[in-house]
Amino acid sequence: MKNNFNLLVLSILLPFAALSQYTISGSVTDSLKSSVVGAKITILQTYIGTLSDANGNYELSGLSDGTYTIVTDQLGYESKQQFVTIAGANVQLDLQLAKTVVSLDEITIEGSRVSANSPFVHVDINKKEIEATNLGQDVAFLLQSTPSIVSTSDAGAGVGYTGFRIRGSDASRINVTVNGVPMNDAESHGVYWVNMPDFASSTESIQIQRGVGSSTNGTAAFGASVNMKTDLVSKEAYGEVSSSFGSFNTNKNTLKLGTGLLNKHWALDGRLSSITSDGYIDRASSDLSSYYLSGGYYGKKTVVKAITFAGKEKTYQSWYGTPEAKINGDDAGVQASIGNNWFNAKDAANLVNSGRTYNYYTYDNEVDNYNQDHYQLHLSHQFNNSLSFTAAGHYTYGRGYYEQFRNQDDFADYGLDSVFVGNDTISSSDIIRRRWLDNHFYGGVFNVKYQSNKLNVIVGGGLNQYVGDHFGEIIWAQYSSNSNIRDK
Repeated sequence: MKNNFNLLVLSILLPFAALSQYTISGSVTDSLKSSVVGAKITILQTYIGTLSDANGNYELSGLSDGTYTIVTDQLGYESKQQFVTIAGANVQLDLQLAKTVVSLDEITIEGSRVSANSPFVHVDINKKEIEATNLGQDVAFLLQSTPSIVSTSDAGAGVGYTGFRIRGSDASRINVTVNGVPMNDAESHGVYWVNMPDFASSTESIQIQRGVGSSTNGTAAFGASVNMKTDLVSKEAYGEVSSSFGSFNTNKNTLKLGTGLLNKHWALDGRLSSITSDGYIDRASSDLSSYYLSGGYYGKKTVVKAITFAGKEKTYQSWYGTPEAKINGDDAGVQASIGNNWFNAKDAANLVNSGRTYNYYTYDNEVDNYNQDHYQLHLSHQFNNSLSFTAAGHYTYGRGYYEQFRNQDDFADYGLDSVFVGNDTISSSDIIRRRWLDNHFYGGVFNVKYQSNKLNVIVGGGLNQYVGDHFGEIIWAQYSSNSNIRDK
């Protein structure tokens, strides 16, 4: 009888309890009345919260009568607290956020990126998504799960020489920028990610535009654009050490430090990284190191930011890959590969006796050894809520070589004389050579942006200069001709 009475009381009270549940809803916009997507709206000292949707709208439901403190947060905007009282009815609360200096830092890339509602096919990758997959592989492998991308790795482990195609277009038709500054090599139009090891650890976001998109830098825009933004300023000081280990003795170690905002205007951030790997392919080892350093002044309307990052790589070459016949255990196909490539007896024996991890190269120092240093200086100024200006100067210095063993190269190809031994004339020799590259790339880019409720216009430009030098040297020869040490 008692249980029946309790059920009767509950059945009477439940409708009234349901009627006492109310909502707080509205929109989140900025000072220009533009929707703010992904803003975090929470009720202080509770677990209740939500995010603003693609139109900037939000809703907090299941609330009773009372006074609540609503907290709104979004990167690039000042945090906002607001008191709301529910008294027997739903509440409409529209929230407007003011931009902070962090958003001013972000406008350095607006000339090369598109918004969520643009007509260009694109995908945005945020910091959290990058960190979830950043275990040591190059950027090319971190992007392989995005649509239309096929990634490749010479060493087979995603470390060392890597690349990707987008919609079938190779690296020479994919435009890459970092903070709006072009990264494509001025000669080959490609980007060599091996020169930027662990760059993902200093990357805030990446936008990939498939097709021509809004790219601003030359013919490399034909296939796609990859726009990268380095870390934004942190308001608080921080320190971080991370390590990861994987197959083939792959190891990544990273140290990151930052001062946070000093005196509300100054900040310094840095990173040191080391990555090593034996590689999947025979002898395809990698020894990579890099650093990133940024320092800046963050004013209310002006940001001046200096950035430098560099990479040093030493990788054993594995450019030719493994024949499909070797992977499939097809002996006849292996013999056909030997004939098609005109292998000598030594190279043929190497292919026949190797396993699935076959590498064409056997010389113990068949390495690529290269350094690349980048320097950027950014200026951003907000004249008013509608008009802003950004400019960046940049300089890249690259230098290094790859070393090769060459079987019976002709002296004439190097401008050298034949060697006479008794009555014999020797016109070719086994040699070891280094092929050097020394280059300088510098210039500047800028854009002016006007934004109102109905109009968004960006006008910009750039001027860049490349100076490169290629030369080689013979460091050993079976037969010595008339060359001298350090001859180029």
